Amino acid sequence: QVQLVESGGGLVQPGGSLRLSCAASGSIFSIYIMGWYRQAPGKQRELVANIISGGSTNYADSVKGRFTISRDYNKNTVDLQMNSLKPEDTAVYYCYADLERDYRRSNYWGQGTQVTVSS
Repeated sequence: QVQLVESGGGLVQPGGSLRLSCAASGSIFSIYIMGWYRQAPGKQRELVANIISGGSTNYADSVKGRFTISRDYNKNTVDLQMNSLKPEDTAVYYCYADLERDYRRSNYWGQGTQVTVSS
C-alpha cells in the first residue's frame, strides 16, 4: 500500500508565504514524477508544479517566479515553497506521485491540504 501525506497548508495574508510538504511511503519501487495540483471551489483541478526524476520541473504560468518545487529522492518527499501568495491561489492543494510498485505504474494522490490567502 502507498500513502501520500501532505502538511503545511493554512491561512496566510496576501503577499505571504507557505511551504507545503508531501511524503510518500509504502512499498514503492520507483517514483518517476512528484508534484502538486490544486482545486479551487467551482473550478477544475489544475497542475501547479511537478518535478521529474532527473530534476526537470514544470510550473503553471500563474505561479512561475513565485512557487518553487523541490524533491528529496532519498526520503521520497516533495515540497512546494509558495511566495508572494495571492487570493487566487486559494485552493485545496493535492500532492501526487507517478510511481511504480508491484510492476505497475500508477498515480497516487494525497488527501489534500487547504491553502487560504486572505486579509
